[in-house]
Amino acid sequence: MRQTATPPEAGSGPAHSGAEPSMPDPFGLTAGTQLPDVPGAVRTPTDVRLILPQDDESNPEVSIVVPALNEERTIVEFVEWCKQGLASAGVLGEIIIVSSSTDRTDLLAVAHGARVLATPQRGLGRAYIDAVPFVRGKYVIVGDADCTYDFRELGPFIDQLRHGYDFVMGSRFRGTIEPKAMPPHHRYFGTPITNWIFNLVVGSHFTDIHCGMRGLTRDALVRIDLKSQGWEYASEMILKSLHLGLRTCEIPIHFYRDRNGRVSTVKRRGWLTPWKAGWDSLRVMFTFGADFFLYKPGLLLSILGLGAVALMTPGPDRFGSIDLTTNTQFLAVAVSVIGVSSVYLGILAKIVNDLTGMTTAKWLSVFSYNRMFSVSALMTLVGLACNAVLVVQFVQDGETLPSSAVHIVHAATTGILLVMLGFLTFTFTLLLHAVSARLTRSSTLTAGI
Repeated sequence: MRQTATPPEAGSGPAHSGAEPSMPDPFGLTAGTQLPDVPGAVRTPTDVRLILPQDDESNPEVSIVVPALNEERTIVEFVEWCKQGLASAGVLGEIIIVSSSTDRTDLLAVAHGARVLATPQRGLGRAYIDAVPFVRGKYVIVGDADCTYDFRELGPFIDQLRHGYDFVMGSRFRGTIEPKAMPPHHRYFGTPITNWIFNLVVGSHFTDIHCGMRGLTRDALVRIDLKSQGWEYASEMILKSLHLGLRTCEIPIHFYRDRNGRVSTVKRRGWLTPWKAGWDSLRVMFTFGADFFLYKPGLLLSILGLGAVALMTPGPDRFGSIDLTTNTQFLAVAVSVIGVSSVYLGILAKIVNDLTGMTTAKWLSVFSYNRMFSVSALMTLVGLACNAVLVVQFVQDGETLPSSAVHIVHAATTGILLVMLGFLTFTFTLLLHAVSARLTRSSTLTAGI
């Protein structure tokens, strides 16, 4: 595509100018006009078009991939910032604007040297999914095209990636936040709370999980295999990087407020948008961190419940001022079943979210079919034997149980628990192996596509 416009001077700092670039229009388009088919556009089966600039870089080491939706006010300055950042870092790079814009964003970006991936889908996550096949650089930097993230400072990201890190998070809270760059309820309420919940659920130490400026290797981006279509991609990307065992670090960045006259995408879509985005992020966190609610709490309940049942198996007991009666043992049985069930569900959650195969291999080894069949059968037989003793006693005493048989009742209650645990363990083992086989088959089929 031939470029006829002369790029204006790039912005030299965070000072905010509301002026739009003045330049000839190579295609005679006006704001709000759809970009037409142009020479150099590469069509794909999904109706995604890659539009190449005249001075396209042939061998980029770094790919800057940024979604844009109607950003004609800032796109020229942003592209120039990216060029400055690449030059300052001493690397060759490409700028890919993933755009579903209806204004002159695409036109201006291409005219100033950026590739434009024109796509009909909207949403941040979808934009990155569409971009993956077109990324040529070894390293990928992502962010926003509104000049709130300083893409003139790409060096720290590239340095960390070259030092072997797979995923580099930017942190606004470790860097600087310009006054009025973040609404108070984002800066002091929403972001800190969701950040705390995220670190609690997954056991990480990130300071700004919602920061949009990140760097990662192309290999990491492919392995992460994003599925989220919207804002929640940010949480999915970090969660999968942890599940994959990627080397991750965090660096401080600068965050600037919107240019004068620019209305952010969040404001364009209404006041409920940030709350919905926060809820969607929590949904992704909880989905990928489901074992947090199951495995460790289940272990605690199992230890308490099974310990109490074992303590009361010989008969009633006393713990301090508390009488441990048959009713107490029934409660302990219920706690045990809930605990063991939670542990088993937690293991399944770990298997479903296992992206390396190591966790699956470990649990398949622990719960091998032959071993667990034997253990389950043994628990069931012992439990039935305990209850057989109770039945015999019941029949011998004329279908009643005297108070002297309370010890047999306690043993039989433990027997009931053993039968239930035998059934749970056997069926869990079957399900574990079935889920593992299904996930392995799905991964094989996906890899072959």
